[in-house]
Amino acid sequence: MQNTAILMFPGQGSQHPGMAEGWFASAAARQVLEQASEAVGQNLATLMAPEADPALLTRTDNAQVALLVVGLMAAAALQEATQKPLKELAKYVAGHSLGEYTAVAAAGGLTVAGAAQLVRVRGQAMAQAAPGGMSAVLGLAPDLLAAVMATQTHVWLANDNCEGQAVISGTLEALPGAEAALKAAGAKRVLRLPVGGAFHTPLQTAAREAVAAWLVAQPIGPFQLPCVMNYTAQIHENETDIKENLTQQITGQVRWREAMQQAAAQGVTQALELGCGKVLAGLAPRCDSRLQAVSLTGQEELLRYLETVL
Repeated sequence: MQNTAILMFPGQGSQHPGMAEGWFASAAARQVLEQASEAVGQNLATLMAPEADPALLTRTDNAQVALLVVGLMAAAALQEATQKPLKELAKYVAGHSLGEYTAVAAAGGLTVAGAAQLVRVRGQAMAQAAPGGMSAVLGLAPDLLAAVMATQTHVWLANDNCEGQAVISGTLEALPGAEAALKAAGAKRVLRLPVGGAFHTPLQTAAREAVAAWLVAQPIGPFQLPCVMNYTAQIHENETDIKENLTQQITGQVRWREAMQQAAAQGVTQALELGCGKVLAGLAPRCDSRLQAVSLTGQEELLRYLETVL
């Protein structure tokens, strides 16, 4: 497993009430939850409970810290169940957008408390940035998508998730024109997403600066595992490069398709999504046919999976 696996952590959109329930059977996971709650001064168990208010959980600042914590709970449960560090269980880590912060923390770059505080800064700053929106684009080849986007202003390609699935992001005034142009170019569907900002665009510059300021004062590392990063779609494992990537991805494109292809090119064959989502496991083989993927959303799933690979 150690030479062929990448651990993946989901981004905003995978949150839902009850999202942490599957990990409560792990003592190590519960400890992560307690540490993060103390660090941000919020009862995160209540925020994520099955009876939680979905609107409150979906709020950017809350969703981001919740997703981070559940991902780190899963990583802790994995180490607890195997009695092995992550560097003996996988070759790389990666995370989609917000999930990249979870990946860096899981790899040893940040403590649970430090990661929770950083993500709270990120989420609050992103929520307060200039207004905008995002739209999913389905069924359009990457070259056609790029050609259309080159003609647009105030709209950017935010996420290249896999071939035929992307997300654009921009001002509310400019998005309708871009959506119409993409449909005219052959997109099967263009769907406005229920988000409150133009994430991964220059409209988030203030949020990028807030994260950069936090990171300047904080050492990160040493890393157990290299990280396949969103902004460059390259593998990084030193403090300077990873801080730069964490900062730049806030206004830059999430190059997930290329990142997964990079992992596969380095011999990765297993992609494990840890936390509370199934999106990344679905995307992985569509990014590169060499990847087999599984989503682990709770302790029972984790233990069943380990019986097949260890």
